[in-house]
Amino acid sequence: MAAPTTTPAKESKVDVLIVGAGPAGYMAALWFARLGIKTKIIDKRSTQIFTGQADGLQPRVLEVFETFGFVDRAIKEVAVGYEACFYEPDENGLIRRVDKLPEGVPGISRFNGSVIHQGRIETWLSDAITEFSNGTLNVERPYLPQSLEIEAADTPTPSEYPVKVVLKKLPDDNASPEQFGHKVQNGLYRQFGGDQQNPVPGAESGDDLETVHAKYVLGCDGAHSWVRKQLGIEHKGETTDYVWGVLDIVPVTDFPDIRKRCSIHSKDGGSIMVIPREDGIVRFYIQLREGDHIATVDPAEPTTTPTGEKKPATRVDRTKLTAEHILATAQKIMHPYSLEVAEMHWFTAYQIGQRVATAFQKDQRVFIAGDACHTHSPKAGQGMNVSMMDTFNLAWKLAYVIKGLAKPSILPTYESERMTVAQDLIAYDQKLSRLFSSKPGEISTDEFRRVIDQGSAFTTGCTVNYQTSLLIDKPAAEDNVTPYYSPLATKLAIGMRLPDTKLVMQSDARPWYLNQRLPSTGQFRVLVFIGDYAQTPALKAQMEAIGAYLAKPENSLQRLRTDGVLQTMLIHASPQAKVEWDDFPLVFRPRDERGVMDYWLVMADTPSLHETTGNAYETYGIEKGVGALVVLRPDGYVAKVVEPTVEGVKGVWDWLSQFVVGLTPTEI
Repeated sequence: MAAPTTTPAKESKVDVLIVGAGPAGYMAALWFARLGIKTKIIDKRSTQIFTGQADGLQPRVLEVFETFGFVDRAIKEVAVGYEACFYEPDENGLIRRVDKLPEGVPGISRFNGSVIHQGRIETWLSDAITEFSNGTLNVERPYLPQSLEIEAADTPTPSEYPVKVVLKKLPDDNASPEQFGHKVQNGLYRQFGGDQQNPVPGAESGDDLETVHAKYVLGCDGAHSWVRKQLGIEHKGETTDYVWGVLDIVPVTDFPDIRKRCSIHSKDGGSIMVIPREDGIVRFYIQLREGDHIATVDPAEPTTTPTGEKKPATRVDRTKLTAEHILATAQKIMHPYSLEVAEMHWFTAYQIGQRVATAFQKDQRVFIAGDACHTHSPKAGQGMNVSMMDTFNLAWKLAYVIKGLAKPSILPTYESERMTVAQDLIAYDQKLSRLFSSKPGEISTDEFRRVIDQGSAFTTGCTVNYQTSLLIDKPAAEDNVTPYYSPLATKLAIGMRLPDTKLVMQSDARPWYLNQRLPSTGQFRVLVFIGDYAQTPALKAQMEAIGAYLAKPENSLQRLRTDGVLQTMLIHASPQAKVEWDDFPLVFRPRDERGVMDYWLVMADTPSLHETTGNAYETYGIEKGVGALVVLRPDGYVAKVVEPTVEGVKGVWDWLSQFVVGLTPTEI
């Protein structure tokens, strides 16, 4: 976009500018607020959303919410999925239930896939940001970026703030999306080419400009990302001919499984996905056919875009496609069951597009995340989740570099790790969308259920497997699917998130899920699984040696703790009758400057008198007579596994010294 013709009235400097306050932008802001990074977050909407948009929360994201302290709000409000039902036509052409499957993968997480309006999720994130920033970080609305410049890398005297973005303040009444004359709130503007591609009215008038000088910029501004376009990054893929309508309604129906997730294939009317939501609302995804205000494109029009991509053969008339038309299609598919509406909350229609950006960054200074990187259908409930996990991956890395704690060499791991996830997601979505959108008789419903079942683990978000990099220490693999397990922890995959398990706090005997004791505070964590030290003299000697080694005044453990880089925890497996508090080295029960001891860093994998515990070592495949030392990244992914010895600790220090500023391999 051309630079503004008027001189900006204001200038400001920030560590990070976030463009776009959707789920990805909010998650980034949450990390930055938690870690004390000076941040500015803007959005072109005048208010938060209150209807429609994304609504699925997968187990991994709920685990992340727990580490930020607000998962309890979700648990109180969401609709939780436990069972999925499948309907197909019988010999008379009437739909009937043919199968039931568990929703997700039982036991993969303490949380099940859940559903709630995106606006509530953004409210939880916003409230947490306010808390962590002491009220200093809030979304600034409505702003539209006008120009973006990145200082050349070979500049003789590089600036501390090498990215310049000019912003324009919009009038509040001009920052709401077009509703195309519909009385019901809808998302048609968002789904069919709105956003930055066709700026809202008023974007070119007035002179309320601000120049922001930033160390880094995050483009979290959606599928039509302005930031991505300024960087010249292609969004490769295609828009299919599949068109789906969406209704958020409180239904009046005799359909028996209306409060369960259902996949319905009718004989000749198309398909429906039923998603029960909060407060009695149900979301319906309804396959639309030609004639439902979907027109075939004029054959005289070009069949490809200027970049050579194939254009879809169909087009949606946004002015004529109404909630009533979408409902009528749903009623036909649901026959012989009735479907009426008590409350109509929102509707939209979308044409399935599946694209992945060719790069997720420019010069390691400007990054894109979420829908700006990858777009797909909402069938698998992944969009909002993968978007939040993008910036959950990126933001802590940026914070480390900004604070001078880590070298910039860690930043390329964002693109390498998250692009793989995006590509896997698109591959799964292409298969799922084809099966969902196929005409009756074109697919095997057995195949459809098999694809759903096979993709269940992936959709939970709990099986993401980051490959070998500066931040993941494991042998290189030929694929990103097969997990790698250390012989010291044969069920704990390096590169994947730490599965949860229940332990006992040594100091007060209270049972805790381990994830509850690993809040997102930006620290790497060294978990010393020392095994049954009380009945294994060699392990006790190793524990004492590790404690003495880390306590040496010449090492950097205290500095790393103070800087918020590292936390050490000890998890033993000895019978409580044979354990004394003073057995544990002082590095695992340190005192602060007042002399107050930290009682919360020693945990036991032993039976509790009140709850079921004592299975952690078995869960992770760690032998109680051998033990293991496990390193977690700040985002909870297993980065390294070594033996629980002084040599193992040295190996961790050597690894950390590759990217932690001021740490050398020979320091301790």
